[in-house]
This record gives sequence, structure tokens and C-alpha cells, in this order.
Amino acid sequence: MRKGSTVRRRVTRVSIGDGGDERRVRGDLLATEEPLEIRVVRSEDLSGGVGMDAAARRVAVTMRTPGADFELAAGFLFSEGLIDGASSVAAIRYCTAAEQRYNVVNVVLAPGAGFDASALSRNFYATSSCGVCGKASIEAALGPACARVEDGLAVSPEVLVSLPERLRASQAVFERTGGLHAAALFTAQGELLRVREDVGRHNALDKLVGSALLAGEVPLAGRIVLASGRLSFELVQKAARAGVPVLAGVSAPSSLAVELAEEAGVTLVGFLRGARFNVYAGAARIASPAHT
Repeated sequence: MRKGSTVRRRVTRVSIGDGGDERRVRGDLLATEEPLEIRVVRSEDLSGGVGMDAAARRVAVTMRTPGADFELAAGFLFSEGLIDGASSVAAIRYCTAAEQRYNVVNVVLAPGAGFDASALSRNFYATSSCGVCGKASIEAALGPACARVEDGLAVSPEVLVSLPERLRASQAVFERTGGLHAAALFTAQGELLRVREDVGRHNALDKLVGSALLAGEVPLAGRIVLASGRLSFELVQKAARAGVPVLAGVSAPSSLAVELAEEAGVTLVGFLRGARFNVYAGAARIASPAHT
């Protein structure tokens, strides 16, 4: 049975007061965390009566919140440089023969679509906390398929500081559980286009990029992406691959995230809270009022 984005559990709520502690058993909603195995199937390998399971190649296992699984698979393959774009994908299906029926996704490549198997040289196992691990260098992270983002977008500070509140208002599952990350896509004027949520911040961004990819909207020129958590190395990598000119977050970036943003031409904004923020890379895109 396919699981939803939340599960209900009984918890003991403990409150400490002057008269000691009070304990009450109550129901609580938790964000669902389940594994998703992503497999790739070349159309050419399905000829001659070979079954889907026999032809499928396991690419990654990630811990995610169920929902938008096809977008997650497409976004992951694209952000890692394993596929070139939406034209590389013929179909995405759940592997219904597997024991974990809705936890295995087969991405069927279009005939003749390139698939860079050499990019699988490291083990793509990602927990919901770590994201991409094992990249040896910025050059390896960007790769030959990731062009520098040369978008001439100009964003006003007033638009930037308005985004976190708009994101929070749209986080339906977070509102019920308090346990999810989110990634949101905005126009340069601050219009919210779409939001994706997940227990993993890298998964939330893969879902967001995957949705845009399957809709034929990549590269995301003239767009702003806002992440709910810290700005890690892999988020900058995924944003750069999708052509995002401005990546913002409510928390801090890592040093490697800043280096990668500078190399990739991505404007990186951190600590976006209240009426303040820090610009760590690409400050030229943050326009003064006279230029917005």
C-alpha cells in the first residue's frame, strides 16, 4: 500500500510545572520517512522480451517523504548529470513487482538517450541528512554538463526578505508535523510558482527541479529558489545544474557551498530572516532600488 506524507503515532506529552511534571498520552503527526530506490532502464535493453526488472540498473537509494516520487527520480538523475534533460526520459513507473511496491521507481530512458554510467563511480546512497557525499572536488561536482550560470537577473532586497514568509505559509505538511524541509521556486518579483517538501533538504530540491524538468522549464532562468534549511554543497550543485541564478536559504551556507557558488556563477544568499540577509556570492544580482 502506498504511504502518505504523514503517519499518526501516540506520544507522551510531558509538561514540567511547579507541582512536578504532567504527562498526557495524545496523538501526533509525524513526517513519513521511507526508502526510495531509483533504477534506470535503457529502452534498448528491453528488446527481445527482457523484462523491466532484469533490464533495470540500480542507481541510488535515498530516504524520502513519499510524494512526488517521479519528480524526485527525474530531478536526482538530472542534478547528478546522469541524464541530459526531460527528452532523455521516456517513462517513469513504480516497480510493482518489487516487495517494496511504491518504494522502487524505474526511469525508462528514451531510445538513444545518453546515460553516463561512469558517473556511478561512487556509491549513491544518501541519508536524509547528508545528501551528496564523496565528491572529491568542485570540478567533479560541476562536471562537464554544468555550465556557468550567466543569468542577468536583478532581484530587489525587498523581494528577497518577503520570501520566507510566503514559503512558510505554503508548507502544508510542515504545518502539521514540524518535521520537513522545503524548496520553493519564485519569480524575480516574488511570485510563488511551486513548493516541494521532504525530510531531506536535497530531496526537496530534487523534487522541485524534477517538477520543472518534466514540465519543460529547465534551465530555470530568471528564477529564485529558497531552501528552508542550511545551504549545503549539494544544494548549490543541484541549483547550478538547473540554471538557477539565485539560491537563498534561511540558514548558513558551508564554506564549500560558497566556493561552488562562486565557481558556478550562482548568487548565494544566507540567513534570510526578518529584514536582513547575507550575500556570500554573486552580490551583483542583488539590485539597488534604482535598478529594480
